[in-house]
Amino acid sequence: MTVEAWITLGVVLVMLVALVREWTAPAIAVLGAMALLLVVGVTTPDEALAGFSNAAPITVAALYVLARAVEKTGALQPLLSRTLARGGGPRRSLARILLPTAGASAILNNTPIVAMLAPQVAGWAEQRGHAASFYLMPISFAAILGGMVTLIGTSTNLVVSGLLQEVGQAPLGMFEMTGVGLPVALAGLALIVALAPVLLPERKGPLRSFEEESKEFTVGMEVDLGGPADGRSIEDAGLRHLEGVYLAGIEREGELLAPVGPEEVLRAGDHLVFVGSADLVVDLQAVRGLRSAEHEHTKGFEDSAHAFFEVVVSPISPLVGATLRDANFREQYQAAVMAIHRSGERVRGKLGEVRLRPGDALLLLSHRGFRSQWRDRRDFLLIADLAGSLPIGTRKGAFVLATAGAMVGLAALGWLPILKGALLAAILMVVTGTLSASEAVRAVDMNVILLIAAAFGVGAAIQVSGLAAVLARGIVGPMAALGPVAVLAGVVLATLLLTELITNNAAAVLMFPVGVAAAAAVGAEPRGFAWAVALAASASFLSPVGYQTNSMVYGLGGYHFGDYARLGLPIAAGSATLITGAVAWQWGLW
Repeated sequence: MTVEAWITLGVVLVMLVALVREWTAPAIAVLGAMALLLVVGVTTPDEALAGFSNAAPITVAALYVLARAVEKTGALQPLLSRTLARGGGPRRSLARILLPTAGASAILNNTPIVAMLAPQVAGWAEQRGHAASFYLMPISFAAILGGMVTLIGTSTNLVVSGLLQEVGQAPLGMFEMTGVGLPVALAGLALIVALAPVLLPERKGPLRSFEEESKEFTVGMEVDLGGPADGRSIEDAGLRHLEGVYLAGIEREGELLAPVGPEEVLRAGDHLVFVGSADLVVDLQAVRGLRSAEHEHTKGFEDSAHAFFEVVVSPISPLVGATLRDANFREQYQAAVMAIHRSGERVRGKLGEVRLRPGDALLLLSHRGFRSQWRDRRDFLLIADLAGSLPIGTRKGAFVLATAGAMVGLAALGWLPILKGALLAAILMVVTGTLSASEAVRAVDMNVILLIAAAFGVGAAIQVSGLAAVLARGIVGPMAALGPVAVLAGVVLATLLLTELITNNAAAVLMFPVGVAAAAAVGAEPRGFAWAVALAASASFLSPVGYQTNSMVYGLGGYHFGDYARLGLPIAAGSATLITGAVAWQWGLW
């Protein structure tokens, strides 16, 4: 290898470690790698900064605006309401929910679709006595599968389209990959409907769950001096047989009493540690003689203008790694954290001293405008109103859907490039007052846009340094004797594994030059290998960290980390097989 290739390999490895270990935000890690490769001379300024002038990040930004308009106007709400109103068994209900989810994801960004659907479907499932965990992960997987069908279904396809332009090829067409993506999506949906009720365990529900095995929160209460509970036993105070919530321990004068017997006498100032479901933890606030241990932080939240919310901490949130006290949560968010749930384990200790992690679910008490104030920020992946009310579609919803349909139709007919169509649609959302200018700006996830733009520079370094050719030989070498289809399978498998470790866009950019070099080595059309990279980079089904929608439902569904592989492994295996076979058939590799 050349010196430049060794340098590029070192920088890329450090970047990968930073992404996997979450040392910093993904955009910062990729941007730093791009800048370092430019500084040391591996890439020229034009190569390093090519992504900032490419159509892909601008198109993705415009589509974020359109997706936010769909979410705000409740454009999909009538369809969702009709779907949830119909009866049927778990598999039939699952199929009715997943098909429109995948269809909507084919033309809209996945994240707002899942953010809109997940809380409503969870509440609906719990009301019907179904486990929400049977539906939430499948919804995320359906959104991922739907994104494979069209060019704008996922930002990964747009990134690969931009990369093709960088190497002198035509961009991807709107439905160019549909011949491969649609069979993969339909097969994946069929597997989910067949396997989810069997493979997914009945996990603890996030909202309004009254079942004994419901999702557990840890919350602290204190005994009021002279109150009805002061001087009475646990049994006499009515705390022994609470439905769905139990007293796990008592902190008294720095000592923890656990387990607690029914005859234990309560004293003023005792810190009672309760564990239970979200709604029953809420009900504890009304128990006479007890007050929240966080009462100093809940002052001003006691009147009817306030409500409870459940939020999921984002991987790029400033809250990650900080305690509530360090983050000054009360003043920063005008909300009080009443309880914390961490999937797979019970949160112990005082709430203010718990260091938050990505995917943690927080039960908040705040003003009723909390969701609208923070829904477009990157602090939280998801904000669910515990009141369970459904958003009402506005009259502008039809206009938004018509605009999206026109954008797709014009691009499919070749009358208007997708970049211009997406920008025009985004402008219309603001001009017509569907979104305010500030709402449109907040709708754009700048971390994703910066990551995509910077990743082009890293990809260029991998290619011009010769590292792509070296990595391609590592794939082609063992597979060459088996033919080009085996080499294609190696590229698909490598991309699929990489996307579980880092973001899907970063995986696509890193594997694109490798795929192109592998295609050249076996005399195949590089465009076919580019298809395979785009589709495989989106096939993230094995963990909650590979794709943002998987992270969103992780805490909300009370899933354990391994639950994703239980359902995701057959989906990923089937997707990889179909992608390889369909691409090979489309491009004559058999």
